[in-house]
Amino acid sequence: MLSLLRLRDDTAMPLYRQIEGQLRDLILSGSLPPGVILPAERQLADSLGVSRVTVQRAYAELSEDELLLPRGRSGFLVRRRPEPVRPGMDRLKGFTEEMRELGKVPSSRILERAVAEDRSIASIFGLPSTAPFLKLTRVRSGDGVPMSREVAWYNIRAVPALEGADLSGSVYAFLAQHETGRLVRCEQTVEATMPTAAECEIFAFEKPLPCLLIKRHSYNRDAVMVEYVEGLFRGDAYRYRVDLTR
Repeated sequence: MLSLLRLRDDTAMPLYRQIEGQLRDLILSGSLPPGVILPAERQLADSLGVSRVTVQRAYAELSEDELLLPRGRSGFLVRRRPEPVRPGMDRLKGFTEEMRELGKVPSSRILERAVAEDRSIASIFGLPSTAPFLKLTRVRSGDGVPMSREVAWYNIRAVPALEGADLSGSVYAFLAQHETGRLVRCEQTVEATMPTAAECEIFAFEKPLPCLLIKRHSYNRDAVMVEYVEGLFRGDAYRYRVDLTR
């Protein structure tokens, strides 16, 4: 790795910026692939003939951008960044179908499942405050990489079979088997937000990174609202694509 670094003294660019820029290019180009351990700060500084502070600043910049992960005295690990996904927003589909269309293997981990009453959620559905809902909190992954944390609420009055259903797979596939559960329309909003500490842990973020908060209201053919979901999608891997025509 050291043979790939070339420091110049005929430029105004600070040494730490030269080191940081060259390492960044090597990482992003794949010349330094994920899993490679870079030398510890003092070792690299001695090899390059610069101060430890110079290397420390370069490593800090790369760590801030989630390219490196400190490994104590062993050095710094080149991180494996999730491959960006670019799903379309041209039709109503669930996460499972979306991942399969992108050539990824979808999976889910249920964090919470409960039948509950919630006054604020009931108002979103336009139902009485005593209406029961199925609350389902899940971590959704593609190829084993956590892509989103979603909290979904389902209208049990519209689809009673939801209460005892096996929802370890696609909820949308289950709903499609029931006449009153088939979703035909949704209203969706996308906004930027920052993850909580718990969400950072799920996504393995060293520090909070911008995420996409997607809120969806889904309806059956009788215009009955069946689902309300808030999904937090990691901003470093998720890019929504919208095709517009005139």
